[in-house]
Amino acid sequence: MLVEVLLPQWGMGMTEGFIVSWLKVEGDLVEAGEPLVEVEAAKTTGDVEAPTSGVLHKILAVADETVEVRAVIALIDDRSPMQ
Repeated sequence: MLVEVLLPQWGMGMTEGFIVSWLKVEGDLVEAGEPLVEVEAAKTTGDVEAPTSGVLHKILAVADETVEVRAVIALIDDRSPMQ
C-alpha cells in the first residue's frame, strides 16, 4: 500500500514549508521515524520523518519548492519485497 508523507504543521502560524533538500532518493529503503527531507518554515528548519517503513516510492515536492501544510510531499510503499 502507498502511504502518504505529509508536510506537518510545526506551529499555529505555519501555513507552508520550503523543501530544502531530500535526504533520501526514490527507491531507497526507509525506516519509520527516519528523516526523509529537510524543510524550512517560519524561522526554523527541521526534518520530516518517514511515517512507516518501506521503499520511498515517489517524491512529489522537489527541493527549492514551497508547499502548503498537510500537502502530500512523497509516497512510501510499505509492502514487503516478498508481496
